[in-house]
Amino acid sequence: MKKRAFKMQLFDGFVSEYKKRHDELWPELEQLLRETGIHEYSIFLDEETNALFGVMDVEDEALLDKLPEHPVMQKWWKYMGDIMESNPDHSPVSVSLKEMFYLK
Repeated sequence: MKKRAFKMQLFDGFVSEYKKRHDELWPELEQLLRETGIHEYSIFLDEETNALFGVMDVEDEALLDKLPEHPVMQKWWKYMGDIMESNPDHSPVSVSLKEMFYLK
């Protein structure tokens, strides 16, 4: 199991909407994430900057790399694209974070 962390950027004024959409996560997306081997997935918000920080445990990075090709993932990205920084393919602008400390 490998831990992955990343940051994204939420547009101003959309904190409540972002939370609402994730509280109502589509069952098919939850199933896809689990089938992809994602566990213990959390997203945190820096309320001063609207930066989002995601942390997840991943079983198989090769499976994770295929996630962007899946229609459910593409549909979710398009759904979220109006409230956060996105790439031309609707995927969120995401920056990988380097682990600097871990206490087991």
